[in-house]
Amino acid sequence: MKINILSRSSNIYSTARMVEEIKAAGHEVKVIDPLRCDIKLEKQKPTVFYKGVRLDKPDAIIPRIGASITFYGTAIVRQFEAMKCFTTVSSHALVRSRDKLQSLQRLSSSGVGMPKTAFTNFGKHTSAILEMVDGPPCIIKVLEGTQGIGVNLAENFESAETILEVYNTLESRVIVQEFIKEAGGADLRVFVVGDKVVGAMKRQAQKGEFRSNLHRGGTAMKIKLSREEENTAIAAAKSLGLGVCGVDLLQSSRGPLVLEVNSSPGLEGIEAATKYNIAREIVRYIENNI
Repeated sequence: MKINILSRSSNIYSTARMVEEIKAAGHEVKVIDPLRCDIKLEKQKPTVFYKGVRLDKPDAIIPRIGASITFYGTAIVRQFEAMKCFTTVSSHALVRSRDKLQSLQRLSSSGVGMPKTAFTNFGKHTSAILEMVDGPPCIIKVLEGTQGIGVNLAENFESAETILEVYNTLESRVIVQEFIKEAGGADLRVFVVGDKVVGAMKRQAQKGEFRSNLHRGGTAMKIKLSREEENTAIAAAKSLGLGVCGVDLLQSSRGPLVLEVNSSPGLEGIEAATKYNIAREIVRYIENNI
């Protein structure tokens, strides 16, 4: 089987691990930088060129599309789909997951638990917005943020008003979310492949920090999920149509709450914390679908 990984570099941990496991399974693999791809649009003959050379049709692709290249990366995924290649993450699912507002709306409609969330078009009625999420304290975050960037904790009305005024001035749209105090600065990263959970870790923020991202100095440890947490993560992945994803959950007094769903989750943190071979599970998922 021929598998292409769409990634900016073969030196990235997640990409290197996928290459290793694909070869170990006896398949051919190529790492393709999506930004160096061109597409040819022709009646019933979709084609992808890489560095000016026509690519042979692979059996499957694994999109590792970073948030900063979502538009062009999605176009390349869509072209491979037109060539009838299997993809671990569809172009539609990739777009849905990157649009935080749309993904939250879909999660809400699917019935999974999530923090109370408000969205406004540069609204200045701060009191009414905060009432929607039972705050302050509350979380205010930009729609385009990743790895904890653009996520703010407003501990009182004055700080919430100031943060909203700054983002309004910058014309940067934000969502306001309920602050889950009992989570204690921790969240769960649940890795879903197909219709099952293949690994989970608990991430704990460092002292004085409310963001648990490993890029922010958080620590991680393997965790055994409850049945409700596992079912919530799988339901969240299905609601966005993602075959491979990382689902971030908060443990609350009313059950697991979905924070967000990542369509290109990293493997390094979760493989180190759980000692599970997540990359091999992704290869098996491809084998079972072709």
